[in-house]
Amino acid sequence: DDNHDADKAETSNPSQPIPPPTSQLSHIVSSIKLPILKKGEYDTWAIKMEHYLCHTDYPIWQVIQNGNGPVSVTTYINGMIKVLPPKTAEEVVARERERKSRTTLLMALPEDHLAKFHKMADAKEMWEAIKSRFGGDDKSKKMQKYLLKQ
Repeated sequence: DDNHDADKAETSNPSQPIPPPTSQLSHIVSSIKLPILKKGEYDTWAIKMEHYLCHTDYPIWQVIQNGNGPVSVTTYINGMIKVLPPKTAEEVVARERERKSRTTLLMALPEDHLAKFHKMADAKEMWEAIKSRFGGDDKSKKMQKYLLKQ
């Protein structure tokens, strides 16, 4: 019975700690290419974008899907509206995520469409506008398939 220790395989040398795999992971993430939207390929692009964003920076995908919450504004007597600067750490992070979300979406668009989307201040609104512009409705998709078969 005292020989049970001999049956166990030696698993590791305690004097040599195993390094964490984080440096390798960051290299992998940085080598993934941002999917660029091509005409007629919205559905595939949307799937790739979702997975790309979930993999590289999940909070940014959450901003695109759910919005980023209200922004503090003030309205002047003349009717002009000014967005107030963030005051709390949470507001700073929220603004940064919104900016990153918008920038990532803009970088994934064809250059000839940037002017149509770059003034949008909200990433969720931009995602919906891209879907509306490139996705089409069921009727137009059926027509595209019909025309492609000819």
